Amino acid sequence: MVKFDHMSMPVANPEVSRDWYVRNFGFQVEFEVPERNTIAIKDDADFTIFLYRPAGDIADVKCGLTLQVRDVDGKYRELHERGITFVNPPGKHFWGYGAELNDPDGYLVMLWDEVSMREKGGAP
Repeated sequence: MVKFDHMSMPVANPEVSRDWYVRNFGFQVEFEVPERNTIAIKDDADFTIFLYRPAGDIADVKCGLTLQVRDVDGKYRELHERGITFVNPPGKHFWGYGAELNDPDGYLVMLWDEVSMREKGGAP
């Protein structure tokens, strides 16, 4: 079974967005990574939204979905054999170890698993 783990949401100012979601909806700050312009907030069901400032124009950036799978390398092989094209195969990315692909509408889907993230490394 795949678990919807978190969502990445591009924002103009992570601090302003953090304060707005905390103040108006009761989100809690999970962690902050200032050097990456990223703030993670979570709701009372432990669902996390990564608020981040994109490198380019915010109007050109879409949300990204992160799915936790049992084995990211195995899931990559399975989907690749089915003809699914990946943006990036399993490897180290700015967010940690995993794979990236686009869904039919062009939304970025990031796949990860706990063991690979721990053993093969988080952020490069």
